[in-house]
This record gives sequence, C-alpha cells and structure tokens, in this order.
Amino acid sequence: MIVAHYMGRRLLALACAITGAASLCLVANASAAPGSSAAATPKRPAHDRFYRYRGTKPLSKIAPGTPLRTRTVTLALGSNSGPQSAKQILYRTTDARGHAVASVTTVLEPAGGTTAPKVVAYLSFYDALSARCDPSYTLRGGKPGSANEQNAEIEQGVVNSLNAAGYIVTVPDFENERLDYVAGTESGKSALDGIKATLTALKLKRSAPVGLMGYSGGSIAADWASELAHSYATHLNIVGTAMGGVPANLAHNLKYVNGSASWSDVMPAAMIGISRAYGLDLDKYLSKYGKKIVAAESHQCIGQFLGKYPNLTIKKLMKHKYEHLLQVPVFRRIMHKLVMGSAPGHPREPMYIVAGKSDSTGDGVMVEKDEAHLAAEYCKQGVPVDFTELQGLDHDNAGASFLTSAVPYLSDRFAGAPAPSTC
Repeated sequence: MIVAHYMGRRLLALACAITGAASLCLVANASAAPGSSAAATPKRPAHDRFYRYRGTKPLSKIAPGTPLRTRTVTLALGSNSGPQSAKQILYRTTDARGHAVASVTTVLEPAGGTTAPKVVAYLSFYDALSARCDPSYTLRGGKPGSANEQNAEIEQGVVNSLNAAGYIVTVPDFENERLDYVAGTESGKSALDGIKATLTALKLKRSAPVGLMGYSGGSIAADWASELAHSYATHLNIVGTAMGGVPANLAHNLKYVNGSASWSDVMPAAMIGISRAYGLDLDKYLSKYGKKIVAAESHQCIGQFLGKYPNLTIKKLMKHKYEHLLQVPVFRRIMHKLVMGSAPGHPREPMYIVAGKSDSTGDGVMVEKDEAHLAAEYCKQGVPVDFTELQGLDHDNAGASFLTSAVPYLSDRFAGAPAPSTC
C-alpha cells in the first residue's frame, strides 16, 4: 500500500551499505533535492499535452498495450549522476471498469545496448492522489513537494541501479491519469500494458524476458500483473516477480490500521482511490469531518498525509449508518474484488514475497498472515514461492531489506537459475 514516513535516508543508506549499489549510495549521500540536475522543472502532467491521447481513432478501438506516442526526455537521477536520456511512451490501457484509458511509462535503456535485452518493470510506491508524484514526472526532476522528496530520491536510485546493471527499465504510471490508488486490477493491467508498449516501442521480441519488482504500493501492481498476465498479456515472458509489503486483503488492512497512530490516515486515501476507480460517490457516505479530510487528501501524495491524522477511525470518517464500512454492500463488493489470489488462474512465474512483522499482526500496516496465506495459495497452485518473513521489522525497515534482496532474486531468474521455494 505505502512506505511509511517516506522511508528516510537512513534506510536508503542501509540499502547502499548492504548492496554496494553505486547509484543507491549516490542518492543516499546526495545533499540536493531530486531533480536538481535537471535543466528546468518539467511541466506537470495536467499541463503537459503529451499525457493526452489526441488521435482520431477512438481509444476503445486500439488494442491494450499499444504505444500512442513517444518522446525522448532527460531524467534527473540524483544530484551527481548527470542528465540521462530516456524514452517516454503514452500507451493504451484499461481501467477498473473496463474502459480504455491512456497512461505513460518511462523507459531507460542500458548504455551497453540491448543485444540480449532483459526488461525490469519497476513498480513504484508513489501512492498518489496527485499527478505531481507520477514517476514519469518525478524521474524527470518534477517536484513532488518537500514531504515526498525522499520517496522520489529512493526510487531514482533504484531505477538507476537497475539500469546500471544492464536492464531495460520501464516505470509505468500504473495508477493512470485519474490516480486510482489501490485499484489492484487496474494497476496490474496498466503495468502489463506498459511492458507491452515498451517491447513494441523498442522493437523487442515478445519472448524478451521480463521481471516485475514492487514494494508496498508497487506490490499492488506487481501482484495483480502476475495474476492477470495469463489472460490479459498471454505472450509476455515474465521470468520472476519480487514484491514485498503486500496488502493482500484490503478489508483486513482496514481493520488493522483503524485508529492507528501511524497509519490510519491511509484509510481515506484508499477510499478516494477506490471511489475514483469504481465511480463511487463517496460524499454520500462521509461525515462532515470525513468530507474535510477527503477534500484535503484528494490532491496529495502519501508524504503529505501520512501521520497527519493520528488515531483516525472509520467511525469518525463515516456517517453513523455507514460506520460499519465492511457491511455496506458497495464497499464489501469492491473489497472482495480486490482480494489478491482471487483472479481465475494463477501466476506463471516464480515469486519472491517479503513480509515484515513488527507486532503480533504485521509490519504496522500490512497483515503478515494475509501475505503468508497468499504465498501458500500460490504454492498450492504450483507456483514456486520464496516467502520471507522479517521478524522485528516494521514496514519501513522491511522495505529497505526488500530493496537489497529483490534485485539479486530477479538476476537469478534472468540467468535461468532454479527458483528457490519455501512452499
């Protein structure tokens, strides 16, 4: 779902120390804000014509994953790394209600070329209700606001590390134009379509190996992409998925963070994202206080609202007759749709799943029992799963550990090594 308190520099420094990844170390030690190496701050997505499909053919008549337009951009991957060129692709994808929509992915090619291309879809934990945190914007030096800068810095370092290791890295804005936060099936389809558009735009073979990597909010896209690939993107050659901090059952996450001192403010944010995705009139269910919080969070990213409303409860957010939210039919129905492991079929590729456990339930926001159950369900379906429980680590620290272990896991899958399994 999210990375707590924008995963501070100490965690990035830990990842740097363990992996020795030069670009992670560069960002950990950088004193400048993200985007400082860019010549000028780019236009925000709302004011950038590239983000809008303007073709004459109806978008609904275009196949999902089709590139609609491309451009070359300059990235800002840390204060000392210098400008780097990348390709951005506007592509056709599908929202939660089955409508054709457009989104953007940012693609970095390795300096050494792509004679034996290996593609990593890095799925960001941007957790946004505002386009100012879209990866396509922040990777170009766009300013996400001071509260979100460290998240952007961390992800700049991760993307740079993957690229420096020789991977083609594609980073989709999988929440799409409407910022449909936590809308799992939509995020998964957008991630898959971003990969398809990347292969097409770079003229790569369909058989090119692909890995998926995502933590927290990024794990939503990673898991659903894995679950839906067999029916939505049958030709993709996904060789492995690494994900951690996984909100496998949002209803259980809701109960866990309800009234929490640290995480309760993600409840209205998730409700906003779901209401956007499914066309739900949220106002009719909210209390006066709930409307005030939703109005504030509806144009923010996680760094701005996390910790701002400690001990917030569903009872405070909702009108009295809706305070038992999971008994309200429309919310119960949507939550059921978003339970991971519920799609027909199952992932085809090996999976690495990391779960922190800092208290008896989970890492402070993710429910460890749900993550373990998801791993067990995939095991039962014949998927090789390496499930790692990190005792004593909260969501932040588990995230740092994930960053140090996910890349080696994917590297082994690309190399064809036998997949480890704890099934």
